[in-house]
Amino acid sequence: MIKKINVLKILILLLTVVLCVSFIVYINDDIYQVAALSSMGSRGPEVKAIQQELKDRGLYKGSVDGIYGQQTKDAVIKFQKQKGLSADGIAGPQTLKKLGISIGTVPSANETNVNLLARIISAEARGEPYTGQVAVGAVILNRVEHPSFPDTLSGVIYQPGAFTAITDGQFNEPIADSAYSAARDALNGSDPSGGAIYYYNPKKTNNKWIRSRPVIKMIGNHLFCS
Repeated sequence: MIKKINVLKILILLLTVVLCVSFIVYINDDIYQVAALSSMGSRGPEVKAIQQELKDRGLYKGSVDGIYGQQTKDAVIKFQKQKGLSADGIAGPQTLKKLGISIGTVPSANETNVNLLARIISAEARGEPYTGQVAVGAVILNRVEHPSFPDTLSGVIYQPGAFTAITDGQFNEPIADSAYSAARDALNGSDPSGGAIYYYNPKKTNNKWIRSRPVIKMIGNHLFCS
């Protein structure tokens, strides 16, 4: 009888651990998916655009300062209720679309897009592990879908000041073979970055702003951030 009870307790314990781990993985995945969206604590031009739109609609009375505080959240909730959206106070894709704030869509994995994405991956991540190369490609595609960046692949890549490889000549170097495969994987939906919209090599930059970004993970020499 004692042995049966102990076995039952062990089985219950193992089941509990599995469920908890699954829940944690789900939460982490969910955090990665929304990390690039504006919510409480977010700052920047995207938040300013949200505040201005809400102000124009008479829903926001605060200053357009680019800081997503309680007033901004409350105004977003009011707007979401007006439009029949989930009133969570987070400016997700549906909310942004209803506000008229533009976001792009990930382009298809055709030859032109693969070649262009492979070129910037090779220039920015040549020598990085394959997963890191895919992650760099994913960051670029995440920017296409993010309101704070241009809406096209070429627009993101050629955005002034976005990538040092454009200005230092690396972009015009021969493309590493692995970069083509990495570009295809990223265009087909692989995102090892966890939803990041920034990355940097901490050994090569002292930029305080980029170092202040919340880190999602490190792959190779790059930190991937929201």
